[in-house]
Amino acid sequence: MPAALPTEPFDPATIDCDAFFRELRAIRLEVEADLGEDDLRHLRRTERYGRVATAIGLATAWVPNPLSMAALALGRSTSWLLMHHVGHRGYDRVPGVPARFTSRVFAMGWRRFVDWPDWMLPDAWNYEHNVLHHTNTGELKDPDLVERNTHWVRGLDVPDAVKAVGIGLLAVTWRPFYYAPNTVHTWLARGQSLAFTEEGSQTPPRYKRTLYLRCYAPYALLQFVGLPALFLPLGPLAAASALVNSLGAEALTNLHTFLVVGPNHTGADIYRFDTPASSKAEAAVRQVLGSVNYATGTELGDYAHLWLNYQIEHHLFPDMPMLRYRQIQPRIKALCAKHGIPYVQESLWSRVRKLVSVAIGRSSMKRATRVGKPREREPRAAAAAE
Repeated sequence: MPAALPTEPFDPATIDCDAFFRELRAIRLEVEADLGEDDLRHLRRTERYGRVATAIGLATAWVPNPLSMAALALGRSTSWLLMHHVGHRGYDRVPGVPARFTSRVFAMGWRRFVDWPDWMLPDAWNYEHNVLHHTNTGELKDPDLVERNTHWVRGLDVPDAVKAVGIGLLAVTWRPFYYAPNTVHTWLARGQSLAFTEEGSQTPPRYKRTLYLRCYAPYALLQFVGLPALFLPLGPLAAASALVNSLGAEALTNLHTFLVVGPNHTGADIYRFDTPASSKAEAAVRQVLGSVNYATGTELGDYAHLWLNYQIEHHLFPDMPMLRYRQIQPRIKALCAKHGIPYVQESLWSRVRKLVSVAIGRSSMKRATRVGKPREREPRAAAAAE
């Protein structure tokens, strides 16, 4: 058989961003017109998954065991899932939505300890993730740019296996040691130029006080003091067992969320961008080029991935109910194929391997300076310019 002819390398500058964006907006309008009870029913069911898991974890926590750890961990991961989608205003426009499922109420004030009792401040998370990360995905100003954030690991003169062990340790501790500090840092510095570089940025005032008193102390007291104290009537051994299970659940929650969050925008086949987007249309295309999906299409699989397996659809429509991502995913994939835009979708484990490869410096991400064809000027504007 004759050898296959080499294919032309993909050039992001050849994409017709405006044409893609027009069809994308049509999909959005169609979805918005159909929001309703199905979305709320699905949200409540997802919430129940987490509550049942937490109940099982507590009911079995009086003796050290992996079931309690896993169930408590799943409950904590589910509260993360709910915060992610509700905090993005995913349900604000659904007709009949209860106030507690809207972004202005969920996890705000005292409800933080009911809806999302995590290491992070909800306001800080919303700013770091919803504003900075989504607005600057894949740019140097993206606070969650893994390749930049692991520059110190990539530069270490040690074997790759040692670096990989370091990434593994980060995976089971990343919410308190990476995410909480990063969200507080960017939140306190809002309105200022963070001046992100490959070495990071300067620490804003009040950083340590906010981190320790408003992030670390409440969560540690709740999960590692309050939870074991519930078992004191059963004796000190039961309380100690509950502490062991809570600590184990913490490691599992960190690992679970790290595995589904970290690879979403990382890999040698994913783009970083050297300049800001020049239009909403270009920004939309960048969300596809800078994001990756995992396996999609089933309730169990979607829940296990915390609905982050639809990362491309989520970054195109961050304020959409999660159930809609499953419905539009085949259409978005087909639309990208129509416009020649790479749509990356692989198993979670394949993406984790590519994340580790970038984090330890074995591979690097693609770079793009410009995305999309230059916009043609209107005839009258062109004539005036001449």
